[in-house]
Amino acid sequence: MVNLKTVGTKIFVVIGCVVKYGCIAHCTLEFVGDFVVCVGPSMEPTIESQNIILTEHITPRLRKIKKGDIVIAKSPNNPRLLICKRVMGLPGDRVKWGLLNSDVVPRGYVWLQGDNNSNSTDSRDYGPVPQGLIRGRAICKVWPPRDMRLFTSSVNEPSGR
Repeated sequence: MVNLKTVGTKIFVVIGCVVKYGCIAHCTLEFVGDFVVCVGPSMEPTIESQNIILTEHITPRLRKIKKGDIVIAKSPNNPRLLICKRVMGLPGDRVKWGLLNSDVVPRGYVWLQGDNNSNSTDSRDYGPVPQGLIRGRAICKVWPPRDMRLFTSSVNEPSGR
């Protein structure tokens, strides 16, 4: 005969473990880092569509983003979408774009551009982006394995492979 008290205790323990490890996973993905699938051509050739990158969330929270970093941010045009762009200007920087255009990045904002200048919707279209929209900083490309590499903060990078 099955002891209902023993079965109930085991179910309670299993549910407790699922909740505990679910909370740990959630906090890790929300506050430490996660994996992002990049879609679209705006960061080519550095990051191609369907590449998977590892991001960390600590640097943006500490406001330690540097010029040249690749970041994941909420789109200023559609907050439900995430964008992957390179930081080209920090607060106070004068950013030139196009032949005659330039802007000064205001305090609390950054200037984001894709590495593929001819096929990227970025700060040239929607202006400086609030730093609060930055979700993470790209650390490395992890997929596909043949293209695995660390990212550096070189502003002159769009590098190939």
